[in-house]
Amino acid sequence: MIKRSFQICLLSLVVSSGAVDAWADACPTTKDDIATDRPDVTNSSLVVPVGSFQSENGVNFRSEDGGQIIDGTNTRWRLGIAPCLELLMDLPTYFATVRGSGSSGFTDVAPAIKWQVSPIPGKIDLSLVAGVALPTGAINVAGPGAQPYLQMPWSWELHDGWGLSGMLTEFFRPSDVVTHRITETTFVVEKKVTEKASLFVEYVGDYPENAGPSQLLNSGGLYRLSPTQQVDFHVAFGLNHNAPSYIVGVGYSFRIDGLFADKPR
Repeated sequence: MIKRSFQICLLSLVVSSGAVDAWADACPTTKDDIATDRPDVTNSSLVVPVGSFQSENGVNFRSEDGGQIIDGTNTRWRLGIAPCLELLMDLPTYFATVRGSGSSGFTDVAPAIKWQVSPIPGKIDLSLVAGVALPTGAINVAGPGAQPYLQMPWSWELHDGWGLSGMLTEFFRPSDVVTHRITETTFVVEKKVTEKASLFVEYVGDYPENAGPSQLLNSGGLYRLSPTQQVDFHVAFGLNHNAPSYIVGVGYSFRIDGLFADKPR
C-alpha cells in the first residue's frame, strides 16, 4: 500500500513537472505576503519563495482523556530551494501533562518536500507533499518506528475575500501492530476581513484503520504584523469522544528573504 501510494505521488509529480516549469513565473516571490501552514490544520497550498526561510511556531493547551496538556513549540521550518519547490521540517514538539493522566515527551522530527503543482491565480492551487516522521521521539507520544506520509493541500480563492481550502493526508504506520494507516481530511472556509487579518472555520477528521474516527471543529484567525511576520490564534472543540475536548493555541511566524546570493533581501 505504501509503495503504491508513493508511486501515484511520483507519477503526479512527473506529469505536472511541465506545468510547473511553464508557470514558474507565477510561483510565490518575496513580493508576496507570508503564507503559513498554521494556525489551521490545513496547510497552505503555496510554497515559500526561492531563497526564503520561514519559521512557524506555536503553543497549544488542550484537554484530552481527562488530562490537561501543553505542547510546544510546534515549530516548522520551510526553505524555498527552487521555483514552486520547498524543503520543510517539523521539529520535535514537547507534550507536557500539567494535570490528570497523559503521556509526556517529544514528538518525532519529520522532514518533507513540497511541490506546488498548480500556481494559477484565480483557480484551484494544489501542492503535493511527501515526508516521513523519523523515530526520534517518545514512543508513547509519537508512536513506534518511521511514519511516512503523503499530503495534498489545495485552495480556491472566491470573491469578496472569501476562500475555500482543504487537505487530504495519508499517514502510514508500518510498525504499529493495530493501525497501519490513518486518513485525515480537512475543509476550511476563510474570510479576509482586512488587508492584514483573516478568520477561518475548519473541519478536521482523522480516520484510523481498525478504530473509530476523531473529529474536530477548529476556528481562529491571523494578523500580519508585516509582509513577513504573522501572529495567530485558534480554538478547537471535539465533535466526538475520540477527539480532544478542546484545544486553544497561539503562534508567531516569520520569513527571512534573500538567503541565496542572487536573491535580494
